[in-house]
Amino acid sequence: MPIPFDSQKLFYRTPFGAVEQGTTVHFRILLPRAERSKYTELCVKYDYDYNWEYIKLIWCGAFDDTTEIWECEFTPDRVGLYWYGFRLQTPTGNRYLQPADAYKISTIEDSPGRSWQLTCYKKGFETPKWPVGGVMYQIFPDRFNFSGEEKKLTRTDFTRNKDWYSLPVWQPNENGEITNSDFFMGDLKGITQKLDYLESLGVSCIYLNPIGEAYSNHRYDTGDYSHIDPILGTEEDFVELCRKAKVRGIHVINDGVFSHTGSDSVYFNRSGRYGDGGAYRDRNSPYYSWYKFYEWPDNYHSWWGFYTLPEVIETSPAFNEYINGEDGIVRKYMRLGNSGWRLDVADELPDEFLENLRNSVKAENPEAIVIGEVWEDASNKESYGARRKFLLGYQLDSVMNYVFRGAIIDFCRGQDARYTMATIMSVIENYPRPVLRVLMNSLSTHDTERVLTLLAGEPLNGRDREWQAKTKMSKEQREYGLKLLKIAAAMQFTLPGFPCVYYGDEAGLEGYKDPFNRCCYPWGREDKEMVEYHARLGKLRASCSALWDGEFINAYAQGKRLAYIRHDHETAIYCVYNMSQEEMVLDTPPGYSNAQVFFGSKLENHKLYLKPISCEFLITDL
Repeated sequence: MPIPFDSQKLFYRTPFGAVEQGTTVHFRILLPRAERSKYTELCVKYDYDYNWEYIKLIWCGAFDDTTEIWECEFTPDRVGLYWYGFRLQTPTGNRYLQPADAYKISTIEDSPGRSWQLTCYKKGFETPKWPVGGVMYQIFPDRFNFSGEEKKLTRTDFTRNKDWYSLPVWQPNENGEITNSDFFMGDLKGITQKLDYLESLGVSCIYLNPIGEAYSNHRYDTGDYSHIDPILGTEEDFVELCRKAKVRGIHVINDGVFSHTGSDSVYFNRSGRYGDGGAYRDRNSPYYSWYKFYEWPDNYHSWWGFYTLPEVIETSPAFNEYINGEDGIVRKYMRLGNSGWRLDVADELPDEFLENLRNSVKAENPEAIVIGEVWEDASNKESYGARRKFLLGYQLDSVMNYVFRGAIIDFCRGQDARYTMATIMSVIENYPRPVLRVLMNSLSTHDTERVLTLLAGEPLNGRDREWQAKTKMSKEQREYGLKLLKIAAAMQFTLPGFPCVYYGDEAGLEGYKDPFNRCCYPWGREDKEMVEYHARLGKLRASCSALWDGEFINAYAQGKRLAYIRHDHETAIYCVYNMSQEEMVLDTPPGYSNAQVFFGSKLENHKLYLKPISCEFLITDL
């Protein structure tokens, strides 16, 4: 029996996916004649609206002996989410065609239940063109490379770790506190020194974790937004990095930490480092309105309860002007040479602030990018008691795509390919096309375990830091993990979006949670095979236009095998993955029997021989 409705197939819904405001969407459903439906309606409503709109479908004839075709059109005119399903009037009463699970595309039930999502984004919404076809590289500045230049530092409240290959300090101090005050002295000039290496990987964008003045090695406890941390270098060093990077076609984006500052900052100044000023010490401080005090000075709102991270009121006019104003922090760094911002905890920033920030960024450079940290499906995320508007054309260009990350890792660890593909397709269906082309696709970040450890290491299972510090992968685990990492990276580089390599992943770094995921790049001790593998994937992205903004076709997803096709008007690439312990002998899709075999698998007589725990790309010109 034919499937009644599949929102991800053009036969049933045209166009597929999110639509631009004012776009007419054509719906087609296939109903069993046994339902004896007198008439059928599309039931659609705008997100939180109470009332549904009912649009009659037209009977369009027979599909086969037991199935009939019904069709209608709907034009969303409001930016936001719509929810829809279908209502059938039958001799036994109303029946409802609605989504089922990942395997049953749709089902007809006696009562209404779930609905399909239709995302409608702002007319004319565009995202920057320069990220398309490139590779992003995330750098935790203290741990990437030390230039060797000694700085004239005035602060003494930190320790310097001179063993580049040692673990970061993980034990609490004598007061039981984790201070993150050990530094390996990685700096901006050190990054500039490695631009040739980054260029060899195909990197076209460097994402820097925070570089503003701060007192921890992670620098998310901002001390002064307007100054670069002296341990990292100077403003001139940042300008030089951006300038020399752009010569190589590499853009630089900064981490914007705008939901909180450090308590040890010029703005709050709890410890008195900055004299007598600051909101903690002076109610007349120009920064006092930035913070919410329950009882001044010691009882204040802080980020997730950390007293060292007092949360700001982002809608404070004074704070907004300081960050987003004509001469604010956002524009300052763009004028120094950056090409946009990654926003820390974007889902904790209110809509008004995000819109102000986007306007500031785009006024300075329309091609600059704004990326938000959102861990869930950003198209239907709810926070602050409302549906968020991240991807509708008013706020973000892109998000950190943790959804793809989870799908890739789960597949490599044995999840049925059907679940993996269902997750991938849900993002492709829900996100606007301009966003899809620049999605930030990571496998590891500074907030997660290293992907190599996740794929094949001993599971963490809530174990403490002492266990994490002493636990390393065995030789067998590591060899197997590297096989899995090749598959994961192949998916990362070929799915819609913009792959982001966390520094050292390509060199085989392992590690559990913070701080073990933040070890120094292993210069001279790299896994050279993995580095070359990533460089080759970077070259593929630069040469295969289908991976830039091409269509995505779900070719196969079941059990241990997953396959998809990317294509545009010039090239096509068939990507297939074998997670089983057995060789697979596969029929090639039409048009691929004489394709270029990227990884060297055997291809003959229209058959592809795919080794166990491996992947292959078949590439052809159109």
